[in-house]
Amino acid sequence: MRRLCARHAAPMTYAKRPVQVAAALGLIAATIALAIAPVRLAAQAPVDEATALHVRNGALALQRGKSDEAVREYTTALEDRTLPDDRRATILNDRGVAYVRLGQTREAIDDFNKAVELFPEYAATYNNRGNLLLALGLPKEALKDFNRAIVLAPGYAAAYNNRAGALMQIGNPQQAIRDFTQAVKLLPAAAAPLAGRGRAHMELGRPHAAIRDFSRAVGSEARFASGYRSRAEAKLKVGYYDEAIEDLSRAIAFDVNNADAHLLRGEAYLSSGNFEASIADFTRFAELRPEDAKGFEMRGLAHAMADVPEAALSDLNRAIELNQRSAIAFAYRAYAYARTGQPEIARSDIATAAKIAPEAAEVLWARAFTDETEGQTDTAIDTYRAALSARPNYKLALDALQRLGGGEAVKGDTVVEGFGTAGWQVVANNGAYFAILPEAPKLRVPLEMLGEGKPRLLSWEEKQRPFQQIGVLTYHSGIIEGASGPEEMEMAAIVDLKSASVVAIQPQRQGKQVATWNWSDNGTVTVASVDGVTDQFQLRQGIAPPSAAFAGRKTQRSRERRYGGTPSWAPWAEDGGFSFNNTGHGNRRKTSRKRQRKPKSIFDLLFN
Repeated sequence: MRRLCARHAAPMTYAKRPVQVAAALGLIAATIALAIAPVRLAAQAPVDEATALHVRNGALALQRGKSDEAVREYTTALEDRTLPDDRRATILNDRGVAYVRLGQTREAIDDFNKAVELFPEYAATYNNRGNLLLALGLPKEALKDFNRAIVLAPGYAAAYNNRAGALMQIGNPQQAIRDFTQAVKLLPAAAAPLAGRGRAHMELGRPHAAIRDFSRAVGSEARFASGYRSRAEAKLKVGYYDEAIEDLSRAIAFDVNNADAHLLRGEAYLSSGNFEASIADFTRFAELRPEDAKGFEMRGLAHAMADVPEAALSDLNRAIELNQRSAIAFAYRAYAYARTGQPEIARSDIATAAKIAPEAAEVLWARAFTDETEGQTDTAIDTYRAALSARPNYKLALDALQRLGGGEAVKGDTVVEGFGTAGWQVVANNGAYFAILPEAPKLRVPLEMLGEGKPRLLSWEEKQRPFQQIGVLTYHSGIIEGASGPEEMEMAAIVDLKSASVVAIQPQRQGKQVATWNWSDNGTVTVASVDGVTDQFQLRQGIAPPSAAFAGRKTQRSRERRYGGTPSWAPWAEDGGFSFNNTGHGNRRKTSRKRQRKPKSIFDLLFN
């Protein structure tokens, strides 16, 4: 049992369950870590040449994943009694990182504590100790360290990102979004804060905003498997089943044994009516996690929907054996019995499920289906609606309502009077808001709120050639608490009238900050949003290029815009990297394409 320094007085056994701690650290790395350039120290006094060699060898060993060797080298270096305090602190910090890799959390905490005592101005140690505390399940203590790191280094992007992760753990996603956004502004091309902000949006019920951030994250890091999986979850929320399947297939290609990705893809296939593919994915999940009832529940449902009742009942019986408190397994078995003309047995399972979870959408859906099979259509419709109230956009209930009563069976739109503009109307439907255009009935623009209030349409602008039938609809998206007080938020939806679709929804204004839009003749629009990210969309075929003589009089930037190449000033340009000073602010520099940085390891991402 050890105590942290005076700032962290709560006692804790840091060495217990190293395997679980290591797993937690892996989760932290996957969800809140961020690669950054180390915070530079002030000029340090030279050290003994032999000591410096041990430090270099330790760093090289750490880079190669030889953490035990790194510990030995750093320990030898620390035997030099002539080391100044600040230099000793940085070596202790690095040895602490090596100890974390080895799962020796007590030793890591000791090193971080000693480093803080010797050099309390070194922000990186607070960030690293905060990450370890977060992995150990102490988010409130971790917050203190992240706060200190940010005070010492206001441009420390990783500390903002990691503090946001701590805020997520204590149940404050709205405040976490502020920190994720600050990290994004400091490092616009980094995937981690974008993905973190996407998860915060998901927790707040904003799937479209989440899709936007997850898309940016996978655009920055093409092999970001968890980013594709997270984007698929968001797409499933809004019914983009085919796109979700594509994302999950990418995630599985990068991580073939990821059980959760197989389960989610199976659910997407099931929602799209591909029973054979869904059963294959649920089978793979069951192979990877044979003691998890979820795989058998979902495969049982798929077999039932595919009219294979024997296999369905076998799976659902196995699910109940694994988890006798699974209301979902009993509900799905009731559905299987009702589907085979055995409503009495179905009623028995429904009664059992209702004792466990009476308000669960799956239980209400199974009850409604049983009512439907017995000809009680009106009762079934009411219960399907109750299932939708329990889970908005629950596809099984939506499909059933459409089957029984068409569009009239589903709760209709309610016009919100006085909130429209230029022919557009705001409607509410099942707790969500949309903008509709009466002359385009297939077009629905989701109006997600980022703060308190209701969506109010502000402007509608149709663009001219080459952007015919492209328009921008802006709306008030609520009031949020900014750094200096309440700030009004506005969003802008890029709408394609020709295809009756929404291309993207971009943050347009926050307080006094306003997005910058660049509409170019090649049919693209570039949006520098107020959330720190620049996005580019190809909307239409561009205007034919001018003659060479005319083009020769244009600037380089004009040529880049007109002919559709990647502009050198864009953050996604291959030769437009960033270097960082001691506060983490970006300074633009050009780098040779041959001099690519070595990829960071997972703990490089976590601990600088």
